[in-house]
Amino acid sequence: MLIDSYDRIVDYLRVSVTERCNFRCTYCMPEKPFSWVPKENLLSFEELFEFMKVAIDEGVKKIRITGGEPLLREDLDKFIAMIYSYEPSIDLAMTTNAYLLKGAAQRLKDAGLKRINVSIDTLKPQVAQDIAGKDVLKNVLEGVEEALKVGLKVKVNMVPMQGVNSQEIIDVLEYCKQRDMSIRFIEYMENHHAKESIKGLKSKELLDLLSQKYEFSDDGFDGASPSHYYTMKDGYRFGIIEPYEDDFCQKCNRIRLTAEGNLIPCLYFDEAMSISESIKKGDIKGAALVLKEVVKNKPEKNRWGGEDGEISSRAFYETGG
Repeated sequence: MLIDSYDRIVDYLRVSVTERCNFRCTYCMPEKPFSWVPKENLLSFEELFEFMKVAIDEGVKKIRITGGEPLLREDLDKFIAMIYSYEPSIDLAMTTNAYLLKGAAQRLKDAGLKRINVSIDTLKPQVAQDIAGKDVLKNVLEGVEEALKVGLKVKVNMVPMQGVNSQEIIDVLEYCKQRDMSIRFIEYMENHHAKESIKGLKSKELLDLLSQKYEFSDDGFDGASPSHYYTMKDGYRFGIIEPYEDDFCQKCNRIRLTAEGNLIPCLYFDEAMSISESIKKGDIKGAALVLKEVVKNKPEKNRWGGEDGEISSRAFYETGG
């Protein structure tokens, strides 16, 4: 079992398989040129899998595949099948922009994937194009429908932004509700890679907007999830992620691995240790020691909140958010 210095059990590993992305979202990487880490610098799926086995043996129970956009990496379903075959009980999920999902959903389900998270920030094609930098909405929505059809559970993330999509909060919630998909509204996380003009909505503003149409109760946090949950009178549940509040970090059970093999203890922090050299040499004990050291050094909380809050230089496209 992996336990950090604040007595939090760390049993959730987010694995970025690529930093590449086919979107240029305003809140993530709008100016990122199409120049990437050379493929030879990335860990192969076989090498990543060697570390997955170490993590599972040390107590990891949930693995989420992220990017960049993970579906840009060829043979992703084979990597998922490796993990599932090793430990079928693993809660195996993926975060995707869904642009390529329609043609991949069945393969992913057959490989052992159980759930996906998809960003749907708008239901208007032009707004989606303005956010993502290309015409994407048709493909995204078709990908979501295909995922539901093949039996994948789907959770939707939305980043409400003033003057961009804040007027669609209820529309996107209703879209999810009609399809029995849960939704989480994520407060915009300031970072140096995003478009400077973005202004997000805080949770109080979101709740004020939603309360104009719905009655709901406050359920608080659910286990180690970063979402603050609310339940409507009809039983539908939505969440809000508030990275600027200390509650966001209190029960954090996550660490992150980049495609190059950098193990990161916190979404905000740039500090990392590499497992690449150990894995490439077949030094499994060495990789396990790095894992334990990173968990031990996991910070109590990020630096976003409070009067001394900072703007992160973390590139979310490297860690999957």
